[in-house]
Order: sequence, then structure tokens, then C-alpha cells
Amino acid sequence: MTDCIILGAGMVGVGTALALQERGWSVLLIDRSDPGTETSYGNAGIIQTEAVLPYALPRSPVELLKAACGANNQVAWQFRDLPGLIGPITRYWHHSEKSRHLAVARIYAQMIRQASSDHTPFIAAAGAEGLIRRGGLRELHRDPRTLELSAHGAEWKKQEFGVASVIEDGEAVAAAEPNLKRRVAGGVHWTDAWSCSNPGALVEAYVKLLTERGGAFVHADAQRLRPDGSGWQIDTANGPQHAPNIVLALGPWTPLILRRFGYNIPMVIKRGYHRHYVAAGPQTPIVDVNNSTVAAPMHAGLRILTGAELTPINSPARMGQLDRSVKAINELFDLGSPVEQTPWFGSRPCMPRMMPVVAEAPRHKGLWLNFGHGHQGFTLGPTTGRILAERMSGEAGDTELHRALNLQG
Repeated sequence: MTDCIILGAGMVGVGTALALQERGWSVLLIDRSDPGTETSYGNAGIIQTEAVLPYALPRSPVELLKAACGANNQVAWQFRDLPGLIGPITRYWHHSEKSRHLAVARIYAQMIRQASSDHTPFIAAAGAEGLIRRGGLRELHRDPRTLELSAHGAEWKKQEFGVASVIEDGEAVAAAEPNLKRRVAGGVHWTDAWSCSNPGALVEAYVKLLTERGGAFVHADAQRLRPDGSGWQIDTANGPQHAPNIVLALGPWTPLILRRFGYNIPMVIKRGYHRHYVAAGPQTPIVDVNNSTVAAPMHAGLRILTGAELTPINSPARMGQLDRSVKAINELFDLGSPVEQTPWFGSRPCMPRMMPVVAEAPRHKGLWLNFGHGHQGFTLGPTTGRILAERMSGEAGDTELHRALNLQG
């Protein structure tokens, strides 16, 4: 008998399934697509243990106006999208105020700082060491003023959270990144961060580990989920499947399923774009801070990733941010031809409070939730998977953390 069905075969769902399995649960992992082919495929592949501050929205009206006019590559949005977004974005903006943001960060950081240690046993058991680099993440600053601000921020993170970093001048950056073709003011090397050369392949390796340990994966559409007596049932490619517990780990699609059960979930969708290029790129993933762009070496080529576009999940693709990001990285490294004909884009599921939901649904016994990780689903999947498995198994935990991870409202 299956003890739990997990819907969603991205890093969060797989991390949950593995954590439950380690506690003796019989698990079935389900997705409409193959494992690791949605949001968990298209990210920067960085396990960001330095990211103790969840991403806040700009608070300045000037910056918000720049975003609407396409003059800000960090965040983009269009006035025509506002009617459906104004509620969640207003809440997000409210929680982005400095003191509220810091209060969230002090809880959020507890999870982020555990991320690499929670990935470690799965990486080893899955034989996935060849996908992992432990060389950190480097911020590149073209402007001495932003470098100075970031250096102060790095010292604060070290004092408050124990985050390790090295402040580098332009000469040190050039020595560390021999393919860099222009001088920058300097950089911040976040030495705790790990990176993955193929995020989708790491998820696949974790799923293979799950099945080797006795779990299973099948295809099905989460829309087919329904209550069934004392548990839950879903029609799959292998026939109907039943379990007393279900976990929704569907990222940006989770609110669509929860709506059927009477839950209205305000979520901000932050779309991100990427494209691979043939390039002699950086030695480690880099952030071009002044252009809100990430460039990450991958098996497929140099993956160039954008900031956030605030837009409905099914809106048409708009390539302005990616075009600006490609231009910016081409100023730093020699880019060759694009690898794909069409760029990829996906949705980051961001809760207005900037905390994921990792808890049981308040009105449905056996309906468990693990979603809303924003930019850090790849980083936090095994960590929130463990936390949810602890809660499902009745293990003692941090009461304050659990309260912060409950579904609000």
C-alpha cells in the first residue's frame, strides 16, 4: 500500500519523497511531465546557501516605474497585467519593507543555511558528484559604488548568519576569471555556494535513487486528484492510485489545484528566461549585478538567465529582458552562437510573505503542501522536503519555523 502520493517531480517534490522514504513511508511520485523538466530544469543550478535574504520587491516608486517602462532589468512588468496581479504584488511589496523583510530573513535563513548539508547525502547516494561544483558564486560589479554596498552587505551576512565571502578587487577578479574580456570594479565571491552543471539531470538522479530504494514514479495530471473516503485518489497512466496522504509540490501550478478545494492562494509569478550560448565563459556562475543577469556554465553551454518578469503564468513570452541580459554578458565574455533556436522560460512561485508553504492544509486531513519557494526551489527542495516529512511523521520541530511555514489566511 502507498502511504503518500507526491504530486510534482521537481526538486521540491523529489526532496519530499526521498525524505518520507527515509522515514519508512511508501511513496509514489507523480507528474504530468518527466522529472526535472519544468522549473527545476531552467534555473541557474546554484545551491545558494548565501541567499539568506529572500528576494524583496523594489520599494521605491521610481524603481517600480522603471520596471513598468522596461528600464529596470531586475524586475519587469506591464500595466496591462496589473488587474490580475495587484493584490498579491501589493502584499509582496508590503512585506518587502526593511524591518518586515529582516524578520522573515531571520527565519528563512535557518533553512537556506542547511541546504547544502541536506543535498549532500542524496548527491552521494545518487552518484551525482560529477554534476556538482563547490567553487562558489561570484558577483561582478562594474560600479565601485555597488561593490562597496555589497561588501558592507557581505560583512553583515557574515556577522549575522555566518555566510562566508571574499571581497575581490578588479585584479583579483581578472585572475580568477581568465575569460573575462573587460575590467570590472571588483566582485564578491560567495564561497559557500555550490553549483550544478545540469539541474534537470540532478533531479533525474534523485528520482532514480528514489526508485532504487523502492519508490515509484508514474505520469498523471494533477487535475485528476480527488478525495476518496479517508484518503485521496488520482487516475494515472498505470490506473487509479490511492493513498491516505497527498503532497502538492507543484510550484506555480499548486494554487490552481487548491482552488478546487476552496483555497484562494495569492501568489506572485516571477517569470525567468534563459538561453545557452557557445562561449568561453566564467569558471563559476557569475551575477552581473549592475544588469541583474546570471551566467552559469552548464553542460549545454553558458546559460544566461534574466531577472524577474511579473506576469500571469500563461502570458506570452516577451524577450526584452533576455535580450538585455545577453548583451550585458557579451560585454564581459565572448559569446558565440545560441545553442537553442527558442529561449526557455518558466515561472518562479513566490508567496507575498517570501516564505514557502510547508504544512498540512488547514481544512483537509492528509492534504500536505510544499510550494512557494520563489527563486530557491532548487536550493531548498531537500530541506523543506525534510521539514515536511518531519511534520507528517509527528517529529518534534521548531515551533516558530513551523508557524511561519503554515498556510496563512
